[in-house]
Amino acid sequence: MPAAEQYATSGVDGLDEVLGGGFPAGQICLIRGNSGAGKTTLSLQFLMEGARNGESTLFIGTSETEPELRRIAASHGWSLEGVTIHHHAVSAPDAEQTMLHPAEMELPQTMQALLSVIEQTSPKRVVIDSLTEIRALARDEFWYRRQLALLKQFFADSDATVLLVELPSTQALLYSMVTSVIEVEHAAPSYGPDRRRLRVVKVRGQPYATGYHDYKVRTGGLEVFPRLTAADHRRRFPEERVATGLTEFDAMLGGGLVRGTSTLLLGPSGTAKSLFTTQLLVAAAERGEQSAMFVFDERVQTLFHRCESVGLPLEKHVEEGLIQIQQVDPAEMTPGEFSHLVKSLVEESGIRLIAIDSLNGYSYAMPEEQLLTVHLHELLSYLSQQGVSPIFTMTQHGLLSPDVKQPFDVSYIADTVILFRLFEFSGVLHKTLSVYKNRSGRHETSIRELKIDANGLHVGEPLRQFRGIMTGSPQYTGRSLNSSEVCSDSDPD
Repeated sequence: MPAAEQYATSGVDGLDEVLGGGFPAGQICLIRGNSGAGKTTLSLQFLMEGARNGESTLFIGTSETEPELRRIAASHGWSLEGVTIHHHAVSAPDAEQTMLHPAEMELPQTMQALLSVIEQTSPKRVVIDSLTEIRALARDEFWYRRQLALLKQFFADSDATVLLVELPSTQALLYSMVTSVIEVEHAAPSYGPDRRRLRVVKVRGQPYATGYHDYKVRTGGLEVFPRLTAADHRRRFPEERVATGLTEFDAMLGGGLVRGTSTLLLGPSGTAKSLFTTQLLVAAAERGEQSAMFVFDERVQTLFHRCESVGLPLEKHVEEGLIQIQQVDPAEMTPGEFSHLVKSLVEESGIRLIAIDSLNGYSYAMPEEQLLTVHLHELLSYLSQQGVSPIFTMTQHGLLSPDVKQPFDVSYIADTVILFRLFEFSGVLHKTLSVYKNRSGRHETSIRELKIDANGLHVGEPLRQFRGIMTGSPQYTGRSLNSSEVCSDSDPD
């Protein structure tokens, strides 16, 4: 069989990538999941894909009638042209008319009727939705398995690709009888829209992407977001330092940020983390590089106004197409969808720098804290391997308090950590920044003041005349510390 004919493509965005090419052609596949997970929608997309390829297709429904299926199709803008629909009403015989159990009479008749329809149409693709009604006729699992064995034997003599649809049950009898199994899940979180994910349990004879993959049912059908695996996307790129547009800050880092490394901007609210992030994007745009920013917490229009007030031409570079900005509602987007969106931008637009503002907002899409860091680690690893520099901010709780906390710790996965702080002196609030960590080389350990005016951001001289800046209420010593106390860090961590 030619390589192109080994697979029956699903017609679902992202699903063929998860399956390793598509459903195994000429084999029986099981789609298993609870109500509302999108099993029927997936099945219709599979058949319409076959119709587009010139294949004969057949949908056998035991639950939805043909008018109901056409209403489902119409809601997605589909016509179902080229898809043959057959509805078979499954019902047990009247107990007053027979002493036989339904399994001895109705079940064989039902199976024979279904096989007869398949023989008449000779389809290349078949969907039976669903087996749950057929299972209800069987008096026990033995009878049910026996009829399914006959079904499997029937299709063994044909080259049809078959999707069997089933609701979850306590026993997975079909798993050993089919070539591939996909489990789909539909759950309602405490807040926000329903969440859906799928897992490929098995596909005989071909590699596939393991684990859970997020997906959505939108107008137009299912869209699957394959789980991002950084190890599958390695590539080499030249190591170089890139300027941030702030000469003093570049000096603190030993020459600027290193291409492909991740940077965490960490500090309380109001310390200019978002503006600093924007400064990095503008500097990249002025080098002619593409960049993107995902804004979770702030309205994009508000960000434009703030940048304009300090002389950062963010909106100008957005209009030129050098910077892409997307507002993200964390309640509406799953981490899997977000990773897929970032990956698509990198591959299609040649993005060199990506900013996430902030991780606090990103975390709302992933309530399980222990899994958030895994998602983020995989995303940052992927970006780094593509030569993309990820910049992400995190807001810590506490303003002028020395006991500043963050909702979760991700500093260990960042290559560079920049600390932002506020302190009060003589009735005036001052902003500071310092390099807490830099895996890429030596860095300055001094704390410097960060000033903002109509001409942009400015990094001042080291604040050597203060002691206890990190407490929020430093003491003014009136003298600079000696050079041995402010030397560059010899251990880049």
